[in-house]
Amino acid sequence: MGKKFWIGFVVVFVVLEILMFLVDNIILAGAYSQVHIWRTDMMSLMWMYHVITLVTSFFFTFIFTKGFENKGVMEGVRYGFYIGVWMSVGMAFGTYAMVEVPLSLAIQWFIYGIAEYIVAGVVLSLVYRGAAPGPEPVQQ
Repeated sequence: MGKKFWIGFVVVFVVLEILMFLVDNIILAGAYSQVHIWRTDMMSLMWMYHVITLVTSFFFTFIFTKGFENKGVMEGVRYGFYIGVWMSVGMAFGTYAMVEVPLSLAIQWFIYGIAEYIVAGVVLSLVYRGAAPGPEPVQQ
């Protein structure tokens, strides 16, 4: 894992943190105020989301490097879309199946989740722009 990997990992982490803040605290704030299922101690547990995003960012970047073809921004869009569907379908509709939230909220989670990962994929493709295709050489 070379320099581009670590830069990509940090950039993806920051981008996902910003996007999740915007989606959950601004865009969906009204929808969340209508749902009364939240834990009373939820705010004290929010640190877990940062850890989850850190791990997700690492593996998002790691998997990208394994299939990197240097095909530009569209490679990032495609990768982000695939990962976004994969990650968001379970989170959105699995939560809908277990917790009493409106279907409209689950659909929004799904759509915004895909959008977040597409943006992260584009950003990662920009970090890797001009790099040789394939995994980075191991630095010793």
